[in-house]
Amino acid sequence: MLRRLALTAAASVAASAALLGAVAPAASADASARADTGAFTESAGSVLTRLAPVPLPLAEDAASAADGADAANAADEFTVTVADSGLRGADGTYRLKCRPAGGTHQQARAACDRLAQLASERKDPFAPVAKGAQCTMLYGGDATARVTGTWQGRAIDATFNRKNGCEIARWQTLEPVLPSTRA
Repeated sequence: MLRRLALTAAASVAASAALLGAVAPAASADASARADTGAFTESAGSVLTRLAPVPLPLAEDAASAADGADAANAADEFTVTVADSGLRGADGTYRLKCRPAGGTHQQARAACDRLAQLASERKDPFAPVAKGAQCTMLYGGDATARVTGTWQGRAIDATFNRKNGCEIARWQTLEPVLPSTRA
């Protein structure tokens, strides 16, 4: 990504220099012919202001683009803590690492596949329920979970429960990262 930006910048500078070389002599002759009108000045700056601007990538833009590419390619790593699920062997603390899948999570491959699917759909499964959301008053049980770590290059610290319809849906979106509590 950074190499592409550097090549684009070099090509833009080269094209500007070639264009300036072709335009500057004509502009100078034209400038002396119109010196009395003030339409042109004899500085090279006036020639550049008459040319179409050529956008060049800024160094900070290139750095942030490279950081974004690095973040998207970085491994996702999580600590998942589940309590009061009522499921045999589901409660506890697990490590989950994706790209490649691994850790102590019982369904690491399926969990990583689900996270990849959510990322491709541009969904954030770690976002809390929106303030003011109208949720059904269903109670899905005492299960709670906390997920901490890094996903898509950003820090995650999210809590989950099953106290209403919105929270149940949020939990189910993240299955099998979180254990399935469906009957």
